[in-house]
Amino acid sequence: MTRRSYPLIDRYILGKYLKNFLLWLVIIIVIVITFDVSEKLDDFIRNSAPTNEIIFKYYLNFIPNFFSLYGPLFVFISTLFFTSKMASNTEIVAILGSGISYKRMLRPYLHGACILALLILVVGNFVIPQSNITLKDFEGKYIKTHKKSFYSNLHFQTSKGVQVNTFSYDVNQQAAVLFTQDTYDSIGNMTERVFANRIVYDSATTEWRAYGYKRRTFDGQKESLVTQNEKQLQLNLEPSDFNEAAKQIVTMNSIELYHHIQREKMRGSGAVTAAKLEFYQRLLNPLAFLVMTFIGVAISSHKSRGGIGVHLAIGISLAFGFIVFMRVCNVYASNGNLPPFLAVLIPQLVFGIAALILIKKAPK
Repeated sequence: MTRRSYPLIDRYILGKYLKNFLLWLVIIIVIVITFDVSEKLDDFIRNSAPTNEIIFKYYLNFIPNFFSLYGPLFVFISTLFFTSKMASNTEIVAILGSGISYKRMLRPYLHGACILALLILVVGNFVIPQSNITLKDFEGKYIKTHKKSFYSNLHFQTSKGVQVNTFSYDVNQQAAVLFTQDTYDSIGNMTERVFANRIVYDSATTEWRAYGYKRRTFDGQKESLVTQNEKQLQLNLEPSDFNEAAKQIVTMNSIELYHHIQREKMRGSGAVTAAKLEFYQRLLNPLAFLVMTFIGVAISSHKSRGGIGVHLAIGISLAFGFIVFMRVCNVYASNGNLPPFLAVLIPQLVFGIAALILIKKAPK
């Protein structure tokens, strides 16, 4: 759409929408970074973090995450701020008095919200995961220098009908203690159990060495047992499989995350719910830009005796109510009481309906 074909009033409102959003985002980011630097300064100095890495590897990659987490809140505040100011200056009265309907006036708001929603859709699904890789690498070197090296009570599937259990896994030594691998046939009967007191990965041969090895096979009523003090095993396992459940899903782009979810489903992992929540949040949370925009317009598009302060008080209360509702739904999903898709969709749907009701009841 060319500049001439896009109406002046739409350009005016859309310009205010995007400029105010950017202004609020920059202001809050500067404040947050200032506090974050003061909090982490000791870590930076103690671990000799280079200034260029602090700026370009840490804080530059921190911004997309911040935009994703708090973007709807900032778009809400910015919409409230400039729309309330337009209302107090009787600009909205003039717009409606010129023959433009309230519904028509909302069009540039919709355009602005769609621009930001599409932007966060791309950023959240592909840019932020890559940024998180750099962030995690920086934090591991200069902030969280003590990495977790043990995982306990791991249970997962390596392929259909093959279940692995281990009491603990040592990341540094690439060794599992009290390792069990059970194999089941198509009707669920166990056909084999491999047990070892300890297995250690040999990177030279890409095989596992088992200590205290036992292998039981089951054929109907027949059972056989083989024991060896030490044995080289060819398992369908990689060291990364043991800490796959602990892998940071925030570092996966959405295509990788989808395949991760399918793999964890097959393994029977308990990490599926968290992965699904992350996946659906990336897809559906951009709708929050539209919801927050229209709630902001509905609240602030008329004059109030208390001025912008009243609008901000009401609006911020609603915004935090939305955030709390989202967190509550996530908790229910994590506990298995609510499907992850519904946990993400319900807050958007409830507040979306609230936005439509507020728009309908807004003074025109």
